[in-house]
Amino acid sequence: MFRKEFAIVIGNTGMIPAKDLRPLLQNKEPLQISEFELLKFDFFDDIKFSKQVAENYEMTFLDLGNAKIENNILGLLKKSNVIKYRCIPIKKTGKSVSVAIFDPSIVEIKEEIQRIFQHPVEFILTNLGAWEKIFSRLTESFDEIIGSVKEIGSTQEEIKEEEIDEKDIGEDVISYVNKFLAEAFIKKASDIHIEPYEKIFRLRFRIDGSLIEADRPSRKLMLPIISRIKIMATMDISEKRKPQDGRIKLLINEKPIDYRVSSLPTLFGEKIVLRLLDSSNLQLDMTKLGFDSHQLKIFSEGIYQPYGMCLVTGPTGSGKTTTLYSALSDLNKVKSNISTVEDPVEFNLQGINQCNIKKEVGLDFAVALKSFLRQDPDIIMVGEIRDLEVGEIAVEAALTGHLVLSTLHTNDAASTITRLLNMGIEPFLVVGSLNVVVAQRLCRKICDNCKIEDPTSEANLIACGVTKSSAKNRKVFKGQGCDNCNKTGYKGRIAIYEVLNVSPKIKELILKNKSADEIKKQAIREGMVSLRMSALYKAIEGLTTLDEVVTNSGPDKF
Repeated sequence: MFRKEFAIVIGNTGMIPAKDLRPLLQNKEPLQISEFELLKFDFFDDIKFSKQVAENYEMTFLDLGNAKIENNILGLLKKSNVIKYRCIPIKKTGKSVSVAIFDPSIVEIKEEIQRIFQHPVEFILTNLGAWEKIFSRLTESFDEIIGSVKEIGSTQEEIKEEEIDEKDIGEDVISYVNKFLAEAFIKKASDIHIEPYEKIFRLRFRIDGSLIEADRPSRKLMLPIISRIKIMATMDISEKRKPQDGRIKLLINEKPIDYRVSSLPTLFGEKIVLRLLDSSNLQLDMTKLGFDSHQLKIFSEGIYQPYGMCLVTGPTGSGKTTTLYSALSDLNKVKSNISTVEDPVEFNLQGINQCNIKKEVGLDFAVALKSFLRQDPDIIMVGEIRDLEVGEIAVEAALTGHLVLSTLHTNDAASTITRLLNMGIEPFLVVGSLNVVVAQRLCRKICDNCKIEDPTSEANLIACGVTKSSAKNRKVFKGQGCDNCNKTGYKGRIAIYEVLNVSPKIKELILKNKSADEIKKQAIREGMVSLRMSALYKAIEGLTTLDEVVTNSGPDKF
């Protein structure tokens, strides 16, 4: 409910006469922010308003919109208490804690807040926009999140009692597994590696593309931990000699999280890898993926052709699925029948018919594709073109009035064309079916909290292939490392793209069986931005570092 005291504060500023405020409060729908509600009006400046409130209440005002606050300071107060008391810790000294508030009436419960911090508290009034920005950085405390972990559709009752000794999997092991599954979620890991070696047993998380060691539990816990994971994933815990796949569904902090589980027998035991699939992190807006305006125009034109084939290429974990899902989301209209065949389906897309590969019953990409063509399709998405049979069916579908989206594993866009030819697909079929090819990689983004200028930027730009004249006065940045980014200097990732439009001149080169290098040179002459160029533009924009450019964009120079 909207606080009466805060409404009075708005009225007392003189910015909104009380007689005008009263009907607004009756008719205005409140904006829900987590578990508390505030009213927002479009007709006043919240900074000007907050300054006036601070003056009226003789408080200190600070615009904290761009404040850099360490995670360890934000973590002084549980998120649930931030919501309850509407105050956020922003500074701590040996004697006191400074907290940001937007509602001066919070001062009335100063003693209660001081008891929580066990320190004197200083209140800093800030504007609502800045307060919300800081609030968006908050995460629940580790204990809060651990306590929220729940299995969805627990499968423990499906395991026969004689298959497992209860002494091997006690409450401590169950709690430990929940802990590292939740920790991976908190740290935004994409994968968890559980690895047995001769003398050690370790856990590693892949965060922003890089593996970091998370823990080394006792080797005595290896079998119980692996058994617990296999039980949760409905895998056969008695089978240790061959690979298995499974899936775990958990509710963490009321968010449904899927873990795709893979086991592999190794020399010293089974290695388990879990891939985290968080649907809330799925970016379905093509304008926010990392395309520049020219690349987005070419890609959009390619996927909006009535028929033909659009291919996305790159190594495993380069974001191909996200790009394809964003394209499908854009194409997902009532008038279109869209079917996908994937191995496996990673996210459920409402309104799209998604099919999982099941090799054990003979359902592979080729079988599914043939079936799709009898299902009156408009748009087909094939998880991957792996061989000639799947390639030929996909090309046939593209040539007979269907739009086909798929992926390949190649180094760049031009190599995708030669890969299709090397599979055995005839050049005239490639020319007739192919609309656009996208190559992509993921670069780590510089942490905004510890971003500084890279003093060696000019020399590094020249080393990356930029001319001396172009490199002069260009600024690039790097991260120093802070609590917010686990001391890495990076936080999050962004895609870099190479978008090849299959133009008439490119088609001529394909028919003449020209090399990938010649196709690439022609595409660049026609305006294609290579992966290296795309990455350099991201570095110059201050989004990534030159180290990431070199690591992720290939060897080409300009």
